[in-house]
Amino acid sequence: MSETNKRSSPGKVRGTRTGLVSSAGGDKTIRVIVENLVRHPVYGKLVRRRRKLAAHDSTNLAKPGDMVEIAPCRRLSKTKSWRLLRVVREATISTRASVEKG
Repeated sequence: MSETNKRSSPGKVRGTRTGLVSSAGGDKTIRVIVENLVRHPVYGKLVRRRRKLAAHDSTNLAKPGDMVEIAPCRRLSKTKSWRLLRVVREATISTRASVEKG
């Protein structure tokens, strides 16, 4: 019997989100701001919803201001249930400075 690999195709991982790293202060932990556009139920206007998610960065690769892709995983701590997949775009110096200011 041949053993098949479930992740043989390099497709997109289910449930991934893309966001901006707001802080990377903790060891192996980053905070990612994920934005969603949601239509208001009464007025129909598009409303921007933001959520800060804690993600596991095992190699401490991401820096503040980077655009990253994260995927859900098993809960690693009280607030951390996402893991870093890849850095989509590295931050420029001006972007990194504005994110660190707050």
